[in-house]
Amino acid sequence: MAEEFSASAKVYPTAEHGKFSILDMLDYFDKHGAMRVSDLHIKVGAAPAYRIDGNLVKLKGPTVTPDLAKQLIYPLLSNENLRKFRSQHSVDCSYRRGSLQFRINIFRENDGIAGAIRALSLDIPKIEEIGFPNDVWKDIINRRHGLVLLTGITGAGKSTTIASLIHLISEKNACRIMTIEDPIEYIFPQKYSIISQREVGRDTKSFLQALKEMLRQDPDIIFVGEMRDPETIAMTLMAAETGHLVFSTLHTRDATGTITRILDYFPAGRQAEVRNQLSLGLAYIVCQKLVPKKDKTGRIVAMEILNNNYACANLIRTGKVEQMYSQLQTKTRNKPDEKMITMEKHLAMLVKQDKVDLLEAKKWANDLKSFLDCMQRD
Repeated sequence: MAEEFSASAKVYPTAEHGKFSILDMLDYFDKHGAMRVSDLHIKVGAAPAYRIDGNLVKLKGPTVTPDLAKQLIYPLLSNENLRKFRSQHSVDCSYRRGSLQFRINIFRENDGIAGAIRALSLDIPKIEEIGFPNDVWKDIINRRHGLVLLTGITGAGKSTTIASLIHLISEKNACRIMTIEDPIEYIFPQKYSIISQREVGRDTKSFLQALKEMLRQDPDIIFVGEMRDPETIAMTLMAAETGHLVFSTLHTRDATGTITRILDYFPAGRQAEVRNQLSLGLAYIVCQKLVPKKDKTGRIVAMEILNNNYACANLIRTGKVEQMYSQLQTKTRNKPDEKMITMEKHLAMLVKQDKVDLLEAKKWANDLKSFLDCMQRD
């Protein structure tokens, strides 16, 4: 706990429930469920706000002052992280409370200190609870090599899906699993597999350094929390090519955009090389969004899934990425080299299953015309 600040000190006066401590605010996640209440935002000049079912809802109380922000935020930081924040003006860390693990980013902005706190359940969901539109996950967990990318905006549940896949693998197989995260989110129990989790800043200096070290640590499965720079991407692709099953994430909204984003990290002179690496090493791209349910009881996953079969690999290698969408539309049968689906098709399925409202689905579709076409088909 940072210096003299106490996490249990009741410092924020709410209009309806008396004074709250930061621990009281964190307990709200446990009370209502981390799948519904995903984030807490604390910022000077505004009342604290929770993200509930994707929407920001402010507490009924006064705006946060600079002193109040310190009293709410600093207790979540170790003395080491507080020193890092004061010198670098931003810090990522984690905090455990009850049945939840919290991923925290503290930063300075125009009005002073601000914090974004995300809740993650310590209980890793079963794969059947994630919401895959088909059984492609069975093929993923049985792979021995290749890159599996989970993509989507912040808060789309990428880490949860990867945790569920890795947890299932560890329950079934005796293999060596290594993760590098910033910060660690889900804590994996030791099952048949041996799992080591490393945190950037605490256990290693960077994703790149950890990846270089991992390749000498006899891993079978590697999880790279995020591919943030060309060097990390290149090392991740090399790991996937050289006999490892690698999971990672990117902040992209669809499969074709994911390929383009990866290539954009590299200068023109290297893109042919990277296209070739991707065509050989990529296994799956799973893009996901969390869409509000029709019955207003939370959110449900909508996915776009690319299986890098021979045709897709050839399109990547020859730079014809824009033609991959037709593969997603047509290769949908329950066969190992297919099992693809567009975001629009899955959204249409959820509407027809009465799980998502039609107007809501339209908001989340990447291509409205394609979505409407999917709605008209049986």
